[in-house]
Amino acid sequence: MKMVLSILVDNTAGVLSRVSGLFSRRGYNIDSLTVGETENPVFSRMTVVVNGDDQILEQIRKQLLKLEDVKEVKELLPDESVCRELILVKVLSTVKERQAIIAVADIFRAKIVDVALESLMIELTGNQAKIDAFIKLLEGYTIKEMVRTGITGLTRGSGDIADYLDD
Repeated sequence: MKMVLSILVDNTAGVLSRVSGLFSRRGYNIDSLTVGETENPVFSRMTVVVNGDDQILEQIRKQLLKLEDVKEVKELLPDESVCRELILVKVLSTVKERQAIIAVADIFRAKIVDVALESLMIELTGNQAKIDAFIKLLEGYTIKEMVRTGITGLTRGSGDIADYLDD
């Protein structure tokens, strides 16, 4: 079972190391990890994707809450949150292939962010299913390089960990 966690942490040196160290010390694998400063520079938000059974996932949540830097841990449930990922893909292309690759990018509302003589760089943002479908359609072409940011997300509506920040 996959779980997406939104973790509010103090924005201090070493916090990423301490949180990721908790996972490695206990033998838990991180599928995806994104970190960034929040609207309040005192805090950062980590979005961590992990897999495991219910017992392991509950153990991860409890262990995270024991860390001094961690202020709040919230599971981003699919129906109650918006999660996105960014991908950059460099695709080799001949003059003949270029229009077909651009057509695929257009279908997914992707952006061409760089054009060179023999390649295109495409940027796409969306949920994991959209990103995976896009990559599958590019399988007939040579993907020279690719990078994915990992999932990031927020709970839908006006309520979230912002209430904690006001304290």
